[in-house]
Amino acid sequence: MHRLVPEHISSALILLPRRGKQGLMLLADALLLIFAVWASYALRLGEWFVPNRSQLVLMAVAPLLAMPVFLKMGLYRSVIRYLGEQALWSVFKGMSLAALSWAVLAFMTQMTGLEGVPRAVPLLYWLIGMVLVGGSRFSARWLLWFPLRNRFSGRQVLIYGAGEAGRQLAASLRRGRDLFPAGFLDDDTALQGKDMGGLRVYPPEHLSALVERFDIHDVIVTLPSASSARRREVVSFLEEHPVRVRILPALTDIATGRHLVNMVREVDIGDLLGRDPVGADPNLLGRCITGKSVLVSGAGGSIGSELCLQIAALAPARMVLLETSEHALYQIDRLLRSIADCRIIASLGSVGDAALVSGLLAEHRVQTIYHAAAYKHVPLVEANPLEGARNNVLGTLTLAQAAFAASVQTFVLISTDKAVRPTNIMGASKRWAELVVQGIARQASAQGSGQQFCAVRFGNVLGSSGSVIPLFKDQIAQGGPVTVTHAEVTRYFMSIHEAVELVIQAGSLALGGEVFLLDMGEPVKIFDLAHNMIRLAGHSVRDDDNPEGDIEIAITGLRPGEKLYEELLIASSNAEGTLHPKIMKGDEPCLDAEELSGLIGQLGVALEARDERAVRQVLMRVASDRSGPRRTVTDF
Repeated sequence: MHRLVPEHISSALILLPRRGKQGLMLLADALLLIFAVWASYALRLGEWFVPNRSQLVLMAVAPLLAMPVFLKMGLYRSVIRYLGEQALWSVFKGMSLAALSWAVLAFMTQMTGLEGVPRAVPLLYWLIGMVLVGGSRFSARWLLWFPLRNRFSGRQVLIYGAGEAGRQLAASLRRGRDLFPAGFLDDDTALQGKDMGGLRVYPPEHLSALVERFDIHDVIVTLPSASSARRREVVSFLEEHPVRVRILPALTDIATGRHLVNMVREVDIGDLLGRDPVGADPNLLGRCITGKSVLVSGAGGSIGSELCLQIAALAPARMVLLETSEHALYQIDRLLRSIADCRIIASLGSVGDAALVSGLLAEHRVQTIYHAAAYKHVPLVEANPLEGARNNVLGTLTLAQAAFAASVQTFVLISTDKAVRPTNIMGASKRWAELVVQGIARQASAQGSGQQFCAVRFGNVLGSSGSVIPLFKDQIAQGGPVTVTHAEVTRYFMSIHEAVELVIQAGSLALGGEVFLLDMGEPVKIFDLAHNMIRLAGHSVRDDDNPEGDIEIAITGLRPGEKLYEELLIASSNAEGTLHPKIMKGDEPCLDAEELSGLIGQLGVALEARDERAVRQVLMRVASDRSGPRRTVTDF
């Protein structure tokens, strides 16, 4: 019951209008200053003090002299709930001037013949007034925050970054019911030790002490204008402490400062692996899309759906979605119809269905194709080589031949770094797909059709269905262990948005037959990736150095066909730059039409006979060729 009393008082005070609160503060200060004068006399005289008429007048004058000074110092402008320690300086200055004014008046009254004032009384009045006026404000702040402290116990957060975004987030959190800001962390020494909106700014090195003092479990990073490298540095620093790290998106993702609380998200591994983006070239983005009929195969997949979303924003005349999964097609079709201004055609079927593909291209006069349909899970394709080869190789052949016959202007194959010197069926089948597209490109060039067929090769995409990251997230959610095949395995990573944006621009750069390579940055060790994801989830890694940790990283051994590292080029010296700084062009080996036609015939026979061994031999023999002949392609 005793806890309800201050909560009741706090609620009543908070509901008062602002002028009512200021009036209450003025009245409280007046009474406190009168008491301060009386207490000064009592302390000086060492007895219970009963003032005479002249002393009563001096006591009544004290607040009249102090109030204008306090008003000038802004003591009634501050919001008590957000009052910071800097208010003590205002109280000190205000009370000093008020006491000095009162002392002058008191000694002037002595000169007029009225009863004098002991010289120690003004000094005592200043000291007592300082304590009472300052203490009353911080006591009021404590009272106003009383219910909030109970409500947010154990849910206070620190905000890294005391800039505009951080201050707006703090204000938003204060109005909410889930988390409450305990203060700021900031590297700017000019801000450290100051109060911003009633919250103290601390240096980051004080984090350990703050975690213990305020029972902090979360830190929100608000550095929207900082580079990716800087955000990675901050997150890495915070990872060393027992806190959960959240992050406010970059400025490019924030339209306004409102509702910042809803934009705070968990730190994604992309915040640690991402690079500073290079602005897209609007001319390259729209060249093959704006006002044109565009087909996306594999439209419901992770890459395909992102392609559809970005294409829809570039104002195509129509979009044809080709997808084998009914559920995936339904999802992307429904989403696109809610945001796109163009006609959407959802087609359920396979790229290997020649009649279906030819009909779609002719009926909708398709001008641009982005071929993202593929089986790409390495272990699954390794275990199902027949379907992997049928879909990835023959499906690409069917779609590319139909595109050539239908005079499609641009054909872009989405390839993978696993196509380089492949050690697995998935990578080999994608290298075959590249060879098919290269062959059709040379055929188009030989006939002068003006059609451009190209491939775009890149590494792992964060958040895609084939990425290791969703697997790690599931394993962490289940308490581990997190499985890594080898401690030295490295992979390239790129955000799905950036990858697709670069794919679209690469297609606009095509002249025919190119294998474009996206700049993937530096390769990342999967073991380090697993370690970082465990820490980002708020857990510790259990190992020999920390046997009491939460989640173990288990080394399971390389899977069949898995490589320790991936490459983007068969011959690293063959890459050359393009108009875009993050898109390179590789001069990769290819096969002439007659040889490729014969090999596809062999592959078809092996698939018809369901001879897995023969399919593997044909795929791996051709795809693993490091140089390969470069002959002119005429037809096949």
